Amino acid sequence: MSARVLVAPDSFKGTMDAPTVAAALADGVRDAGGVPDVCPVADGGEGTLAALRAALGGHLVEVDATAPDGRRVPAHYLLTEDGGTAVVETATASGLHLIDPATVDAFAATSAGTGELLAAVAAAGVRRVLLGVGGSGCSDGGRGALSAIAAAGGLRGARLRVLCDVATPYEDAARVFGPQKGADPATVVRLTDRLHETARSLPRDPRGVPRTGAAGGLAGALWAVHDAELVSGIDAVLHAHGVVARLERAHLVLTGEGRLDAQTAEGKAVAGLTRWAQEAGVPVHAVVGRSDVSPEVIARLGLSGVTEAGDPAALRAAARRATREICPTGTATKEVTTP
Repeated sequence: MSARVLVAPDSFKGTMDAPTVAAALADGVRDAGGVPDVCPVADGGEGTLAALRAALGGHLVEVDATAPDGRRVPAHYLLTEDGGTAVVETATASGLHLIDPATVDAFAATSAGTGELLAAVAAAGVRRVLLGVGGSGCSDGGRGALSAIAAAGGLRGARLRVLCDVATPYEDAARVFGPQKGADPATVVRLTDRLHETARSLPRDPRGVPRTGAAGGLAGALWAVHDAELVSGIDAVLHAHGVVARLERAHLVLTGEGRLDAQTAEGKAVAGLTRWAQEAGVPVHAVVGRSDVSPEVIARLGLSGVTEAGDPAALRAAARRATREICPTGTATKEVTTP
C-alpha cells in the first residue's frame, strides 16, 4: 500500500510561496512511490489570504492603501461569493516587503493601510472579517490603523477575528520584531515607550495579553478598541482546510518554512501543524530553508526530522528521502480512503 503524505508547507518568505514549495515536495513524494495530499498553509502572515481563498473561494477586491512608509500602493482583500466574509492580509498593505529596513523611518512606519482595508470591507457591508496579521513592516501599536478606521466611520458592526502568527504580548512587539523592521536599539526604546503610552490610552489595556503584539501591536489595538477576537492563525487555516480528517488518512506530514528559529514555537505554521499531527499520531518532517535551532528544540517541537533545502530541486530530493525513510512504499498500515 502506498504511503499517503500530507504536504502542508508555509511559504519560504522572500524566495518561494507556499504553493511552489508544496508542488516541489509533492513531486518528491511521488518519486518515492507515495501519494501526496497537497495543502499549502499559512499562519496569519504572508500567504494567509491565498491559503484561505483555496478553502473558502471568493474573489479579490482592490483598494488603494497607505504603505508603512506613506506611499500609496494597490492592496486587496478577499470577499467570499456570498458577500458575508472577507479575508484581509495585513502584509498586502502594511507588509515588511513594502519597506527597505535599511532606510525606513521605523518610528514613523504606519499600519494605516490595514485600517483602510478594514474600513473598505466594513463599508461594503461585510459582517465577518478574518484578518491575518503576520509579516507587517511597522511597530506603531496599531495607531495608524485605528486612526484610519475612525476617519472612515468605524467598522459598522463588522466582527473581527484576528489570525495571529505569534503569542507575543503588546509591550514586547518592538523589542522582539522592531529590529527586523529597521529599528535600531534607540528606536526600539522609543517604540516601546510609545507602545506603553498607547496601551494606557486604550479602552482595554492589551499589555500582558497573549497575541496582542502581533503585527507590531496592531492585534492588541484592534482587541482593545474593536473587541477583536485573537486566535492562532495556523489553527484557523488548518481548520478551514479540514486537516483533522486529512490527518486521519496520512502516514506522514511534510511541512516547512523559510527559517526554523526561536519564533517557530510562538505560533508559526510548523509548530501548529506538528501539534495537530501529534494528536493524530502522525510523524512530521520539516523541510526548511535554514534551521537555527538545536536538536533539543527540534525534539521539543515534536518533529521527527529536519532537512535544509533552498530550491525546488532540493525540496523534491528532501521529500523523496523523508518519504522513503519514514514510510517506505509497501509498509504503510493505515487504510487509505477517498475523501
